Amino acid sequence: MSSRPAGSSVVNSNKGQRTYLIGGNWKCNGTLAENEALINTFNEAGPIPDNVEVAICCTYVHLPQLLATLREDIAVGAQDCAVYEKPGAYTGEVSAAQLKDLGCVWVIIGHSERREGFGMAGEPAELCAKKCKVAVDAGLKVMFAIGEKKEEREAGTTMAVCASQLEPLAKVLTAADWDNIAIAYEPVWAIGTGLTATPEMAQETHEAIRKWVADNVGADIAKKVRIQYGGSMKGANAQELLAQPDIDGGLIGGASLQADFFNVVNGVPK
Repeated sequence: MSSRPAGSSVVNSNKGQRTYLIGGNWKCNGTLAENEALINTFNEAGPIPDNVEVAICCTYVHLPQLLATLREDIAVGAQDCAVYEKPGAYTGEVSAAQLKDLGCVWVIIGHSERREGFGMAGEPAELCAKKCKVAVDAGLKVMFAIGEKKEEREAGTTMAVCASQLEPLAKVLTAADWDNIAIAYEPVWAIGTGLTATPEMAQETHEAIRKWVADNVGADIAKKVRIQYGGSMKGANAQELLAQPDIDGGLIGGASLQADFFNVVNGVPK
């Protein structure tokens, strides 16, 4: 079991009680040698701003490598976990309790690629919500991903889609559970495509998500919950996006596999 610290709890004075959360999602990338080089780059990248929490989520097989060698002020997490609360005959699954035991702090739940499926049925909203509850109960923090497809954006149903993904979550979480939840808004049309919502577009959706949380969960929780943006954020556009009042960080894909990740980390308003 890792003795790594559980992550930052500093207050972001610019946005009330919320810190910035910059998460890296390495997806299904990396070899031991490639990871070693990238970890060395991150370890030598200089200090992390006091108002920023940073986490890297890698494949299951590489978790021990990151836990052992990545700088301790970057938390380590997984990209998914099993829906089952207890151990059992679930071949190929990794439980939230096992991730916690290993030393993980975070897990991503509900990423659009998993909701869509990989040559198999995707994960429905109710399953994602149940996974999230299991993870939180096991002591993990969760980046809970939501977002719309291009045709849904063009049809004007962005918030209806996001609400449909949040509703099952609101039903299973307690008020205390929300302290360990970040919502990662990832417009599917902007993931890995190079397309990015303008800062104004992203802010509009983040504001609507926060209002939904206020109306359906509670105003106090809405003020505290961090909402990350996850649509092709990189060093070149991070500063403008992170300056928006309801954008509290990013869930970074491609740029997290490069030194540019720290340009995002350093792009937060001071």
